[in-house]
Amino acid sequence: MDSQTESSKVADTVASLKGVPTRQELLDLLRDEIVSITFDKLNGDERIMRCTLIPEMLPKADKEDKLSQTRVRNLEDAVFVVWSVEANAWRSFRYDRLKKVEIGS
Repeated sequence: MDSQTESSKVADTVASLKGVPTRQELLDLLRDEIVSITFDKLNGDERIMRCTLIPEMLPKADKEDKLSQTRVRNLEDAVFVVWSVEANAWRSFRYDRLKKVEIGS
């Protein structure tokens, strides 16, 4: 039996057509690198953000700052919560609005 669900196959195909990593590939990349991502904000504006999930660069988990808690950041599949290097703060983007991913930019 194929372990990949139909929806994950569709998601992988869409990622391939858009020329972006799959969700899991992007998570793995963010855990190892500072990545520049280009995405469309909800209002339609394009945004480029340098971000990461490298554990050593993230602030310590804090009960007052819910996004600092890994389990909270992983609640919704459609939304990535990342550490913005320039803003020095948690930011989020929708994976389906991702347009481009660059390493080391």
